[in-house]
Parts: sequence; C-alpha cells; structure tokens
Amino acid sequence: MTSSPASPGSRLASRLGFSDRVFIGPSARRVAREIEGGLDLVEAGLSEQLNSTNSIVNSAERYLYEAGGKRIRPVLTLLAAQLGDGNTAGVLDVAMALEITHLGSLYHDDVMDGADRRRGVPSAQTVWGNNVAILTGDLLFSRASKIMGRNGDRAIELQTATFERLVLGQLHETVGAQPDDDPIDFYIQVLADKTGSLIAAATQGGAIFSNAPDEFVEPLRIYGEKVGVAFQLMDDVIDLSADPAKTGKVPGTDLRAGVPTMPYLLLKQSTETDAVALAARIDEGVESIAAGADPAILDDAMNELRDHAVTRRTHELARTWTDEAIAALAPLPKGPVRDALTRFAESLADRNS
Repeated sequence: MTSSPASPGSRLASRLGFSDRVFIGPSARRVAREIEGGLDLVEAGLSEQLNSTNSIVNSAERYLYEAGGKRIRPVLTLLAAQLGDGNTAGVLDVAMALEITHLGSLYHDDVMDGADRRRGVPSAQTVWGNNVAILTGDLLFSRASKIMGRNGDRAIELQTATFERLVLGQLHETVGAQPDDDPIDFYIQVLADKTGSLIAAATQGGAIFSNAPDEFVEPLRIYGEKVGVAFQLMDDVIDLSADPAKTGKVPGTDLRAGVPTMPYLLLKQSTETDAVALAARIDEGVESIAAGADPAILDDAMNELRDHAVTRRTHELARTWTDEAIAALAPLPKGPVRDALTRFAESLADRNS
C-alpha cells in the first residue's frame, strides 16, 4: 500500500504551524509550490555556503544547521516575495543570508546564556568550548554579509541595520534595564531588537528584492517586528515547559542563567504575597547557581512559575502582539499571501516548541 502524495502546501504549512487548508484553490496552490521550490533552492544554497575544507570549521559551522530548524525566516522571505516577482536571485540570497545570520546569533546567545542544549542537541560551546562557538558565530555573520553584499547597497543597508539591532538587543539584555527604564518596556524593546528585527528583515527583504510595490514594504516590516515580539513572548512561556523533549531545552534555562523573561518581570511587579515569595526564591536560586550551585535547585520554583498567573498573562501579551501584527497587513491585497501571513501569526500563540 502506498501513501498518497502530500498536498501542495503541506510542507510549507507544517513549517509555519498551521493547516494546509490555507492553500486551497489554484492561486494558493501555485503560491505554495513557488515557496516550496524556493525552499529547496535555499536549502541547497545553505548547504553549499556552510561548507569548509577545514574539518573543525566545517563541523562547527554546520552543527546547528544540521540539527534542524523550521527555516521560518526563509519561508517568510519567500512568502512575501510572492507579492512581487517571486523567487528572484536576490530573494533567495536574502533568505539564505538571514537564516545564516540567525544561526550565527544562536551560537553567541548560547554562550552568553550558558545554555546546555539547542535544537535537541548539546549546544556548540559544550562540544567545542566558548571560543570556538563565538568564532563560529562570527564566521557565519561574515558569510551572511558576503551573500548580501552581492545584491547592492539596499541589501547591505538591510543587513547592517539588522545586525546592529541584533547586537544592541543583546548588549541591552546583558547590561539590563537602568533605574530610569520601565522594565517591561525595556524588555519588549530587547525582544524587538533581538528577534523582531530579523523577522522584519525577512518580510521586508522578500518584498524589496522581488520588486513588490513599495507600499507593501512598511506594513511587512511592522508585521515582521510584531510577529517577532509575539514569537519571543511565547518562547518565554515555552522556556518553562515541563517537556524538554519538545523544546530541546531544560525548563527555565534563561532564568537559571540570570536572564529575565516576561513571566519573571511580571512576577517582580506583583504585590501578591505568593508572587513576592516566589520571586525572592528565584532570585536566591539564581545567585546560588552563579556561585556554583546545581541549577536543579530551581526546579520546584520553575514548576510554580510555569503554572502561575504571570505566565498566563505572558501568553495573553503574545496574543496582543499577534493581533497587532495581523492588523498591520491591512494594506496588502487579499489572497493566499496575506492569508498565510495571518494564519502564521495566529499559530504563534498556540505553539509548544
């Protein structure tokens, strides 16, 4: 008995986290086929770009690439490109360069956060050490810049502006909010810089380098940035998941490393007795871990935080940012591209990995 072939758009819908019913109808199926064909080209290009004759370099730079990933940024680039001329050479380059930039940022983030795992495998620095992991990230950034550079000034400007925001977001997260900063607003800006900027570049780049109408570029930028914030807020919820088999991370990885998340920040703002007590336990645990204690001392506190009202509130905030992202799409023409972007945003608040 043979299985029936996958419907057009099924692979794409799976990556984006929604049903392939979005791609019903001739026009929608054509868009899906274009994007899936573009993804094959991007995947082949990534494999070629992440290749070195030096065995150590080759193993390190391909490590997280081969560990998987849904290639969300390339998908969004290719999806936005269907509002213009589709999979042009420039669009494919943007999709590759931004995915490589994202990969490079993962190497750096895991070093700074002290993360043990990424995408279900040991993080790069646990395999090769911090220095190799950082240098591998740097190498990936240079590869991305080289790809973008062959598409002219506008591509270079998009890449450099995005990279600047990535670095500023990480710097601000590292330094932390200052006395005059509102902690919640400060944190949202960090998310917009670290995550939203790269997704915004993906949606913008798809429109720009497919020669889509100029009036679509700004709505897609706004959409991408808001989707990025929603995505990261849901990551804060998922970070507390009791099922690391799905997330590839130990529950509470960020907090154990002393990196604030939205549930924690909301907890710190609360005056409820249970919230104040839980926040104090987390702070004490983080200090102990920094002094060399076993990170498992926070297991019970992480379980409590996962089930606390502040984590449900974080989920609600993610939905708010999702709604705003969808509203930004109003200037785009109705059709399969707008439908898919809308459904992707809606799916973010329902994901568990």
